[in-house]
Amino acid sequence: MTDPSAPLAGLRVLDLTRVLAGPYCTRLLADLGADVVKIERREGDDTRRGYVQLEPGREDQATYFVRINVGKRSVALDLTRPEARPVVLDLARASDVVVENFVPGVVARLGCDHATLAAVKPDLVYCSISGFGQSGPWRTLQAFAHIISAVSGLMHLERNADAEPRVSYLQAADVLAGTHAFGAICAALLRRGRTGRGAHLDVSMLECLVAAEDITYGAMLNGGAEYPGPRAGMLIHQIDGHWFTVQSVGAPDLWARLLAAMKRPDLGQDPRFATPLARRQNWAELRPFIVAWVDAFPSAQAALEACTAARIPAAPVLTPAEVIAHPHLVEREFFPAVPHPAREGVRVTGVPFVVDGRRPAPAGPAPYRPGEHTREVLSGLLGYDAQKIEALRKAGAIETV
Repeated sequence: MTDPSAPLAGLRVLDLTRVLAGPYCTRLLADLGADVVKIERREGDDTRRGYVQLEPGREDQATYFVRINVGKRSVALDLTRPEARPVVLDLARASDVVVENFVPGVVARLGCDHATLAAVKPDLVYCSISGFGQSGPWRTLQAFAHIISAVSGLMHLERNADAEPRVSYLQAADVLAGTHAFGAICAALLRRGRTGRGAHLDVSMLECLVAAEDITYGAMLNGGAEYPGPRAGMLIHQIDGHWFTVQSVGAPDLWARLLAAMKRPDLGQDPRFATPLARRQNWAELRPFIVAWVDAFPSAQAALEACTAARIPAAPVLTPAEVIAHPHLVEREFFPAVPHPAREGVRVTGVPFVVDGRRPAPAGPAPYRPGEHTREVLSGLLGYDAQKIEALRKAGAIETV
């Protein structure tokens, strides 16, 4: 049951997305109280068959799927069937927001594009998430986070001193696109509340990733040079078998604090380190002085305590297991559990912000089976009778549980 005081309570979202960027966006909407109706293929979302499976003997209960789709209702609908098109139109009429992340052009062929759905729901907020946007010569290219990382320039910038570019671990392009889409949807809803006007939002994974880079693009757009990794002023060093990181750039007073902690005021007079730019340019010469200071501590914990006392940003390099168990995130209840029919509970990541002193909890479990809520939505929301639902099932347009 959705909390009626939730920020988006009463909002209905038609979710035509799959995999990560779109489902992450609609997960945020669901956690804030929206009723999200997820359209799955009859065989289910691709991520149902991912890593790690929660239920022995099944291949559709991946933690990947559960984490991104908690609190949603699943309708199994074959969008390629002509019998499905009137159902989509009826769902759009009953919705405030539609989110899709198909390759541009696909939704038009399926009859669920913005123009078609806005014709039956003029104030609809329709959000399209894609790799490269809805226009431009790359618009129809296949896009995954790895591909976007390559063409965004980030893979090049993260190359550091390696002989070849590296695969990035984080699916940053997807999550950034989902987050930007979430913000744009909320802004469009605010405008709709003032004017009654709907919107067609175009969110590009490529543009989200480029916009997230903080130095190089701003410089190069204005005549500067690129600023590749490794990032100057950011030290990662091992002490007594434990990795530790300390940062000496990013705030105007950090350099003075570091000099005081190191008891090396003479370095402040060295022309190589006299300005922030000089310290960046001469990081290879500055780094050994910081390493020598850090190495004087008996442990990473002692180095961390000294940095904390001196107000120098520092931290241990944690493993995921250490992050999950850390008292900070435990106190902030960032890993809530949701029900699951085959387990006592499934832990997921929480929505990454707090509202009025409380983190919004997942509205419920992820759909256990594709089409788990097909009958419920078609009958309760659209008013279809049992005969009409059965006809759609026999035609292969829907799947029911």
